[in-house]
Amino acid sequence: MWNDSVMAIKWGRTMRSTTLSKAGLLIAVVIGVVISAVVAGSVLRAAAPRAGERAGKPAGKPGPSGYQLVKNIPLTGEGGWDYLIADADARRLYVSHATKVVVFDLDSNTPAGEIPDTQGVHGIALAPELGRGFISNGRANTVTVFDLKTLQTLDTVKAGTNPDAIIYDRASKRVFAFNGRSKDATAISAADGSVAATIPVGGKPEFAVSDGKGSVYVNVEDTSELLQIDARKMSVLHRWPMAPCQEPSGLAMDLNTRRLFAVCGNGIMAVIDADSGKVVATPKIGEGPDAAAFDPATNYAFSSNGESGTLTVIHEDSPDKYSVVENVATKKSARTMALDSKTHNVYLPAAELLPPAAGQRWPSVKPGTLELLLLAK
Repeated sequence: MWNDSVMAIKWGRTMRSTTLSKAGLLIAVVIGVVISAVVAGSVLRAAAPRAGERAGKPAGKPGPSGYQLVKNIPLTGEGGWDYLIADADARRLYVSHATKVVVFDLDSNTPAGEIPDTQGVHGIALAPELGRGFISNGRANTVTVFDLKTLQTLDTVKAGTNPDAIIYDRASKRVFAFNGRSKDATAISAADGSVAATIPVGGKPEFAVSDGKGSVYVNVEDTSELLQIDARKMSVLHRWPMAPCQEPSGLAMDLNTRRLFAVCGNGIMAVIDADSGKVVATPKIGEGPDAAAFDPATNYAFSSNGESGTLTVIHEDSPDKYSVVENVATKKSARTMALDSKTHNVYLPAAELLPPAAGQRWPSVKPGTLELLLLAK
């Protein structure tokens, strides 16, 4: 954010002690008006919002990736956030926000509705062919099922303790809610909301992805492992160590090269072969990452880094070779993101954070400061 002060410009003029004619007086008045207008214009330009401020203008020229901050979109209401997801086909963006999910129109970047009563919401999963969406409610230990067209709640499903990440697998037509405290996954039939199984994870699950062919992959944060789950049989196929990655969180996938992108708490992105579990590359990222994304049209992998306030952009040169393109400035606290695969825009929630109160573990959000950062080319 720019923090420039406005400098006052003073103009002075010495007048001779002579008697002016009417014509001379008129000329003097006109000159005075012109000078006043010039000074006022200079002050107004100096006081105008600078690049990257709430006016939403980019700060200077974009870097090598082409990405830059182009807009700040306010999010009304109090409380924090976690995951968000973009539905590029339906042109909707779903953003978790404390006790509700706020829905935005991706074309106008304006609110299009909300889904209430999602206590401690973490994530949103979408099953477009079934017309249903699913929300993990961390404090309520439930999953909300809602209609994608009307946004009306259809059902509430009991999950494990503190459901966090949630994804939809098209091959099995099941939703998987990963429960942080009970260290397991709840498999739910997307068609009717029935619980199909509970799968032990053996640690604290973080984010997950589906390959669309029947395999679901999930990062296990406290053991620094990657699990491959058979979505049809609802059993763990492989448990792979992710060294040198520590405390993995966000996860994304290139479905063509079958490479997984896990962002790690020790400042690297672990690129992993989805078939062998082998770590093939470890490009450097920013601090405090919590989400990953991959754009198959540009071969860019992304890491949103809340501590450093950056978006790391990494190019997939080949399946086993990766280059860091740049670290685009975002805002400290912007730790999660969503990618609109149609426009290639990236959305990141951010806010001013207040120090944790006595007995609290996490900072709280300063009221009125939560916003969406829109990064675009």
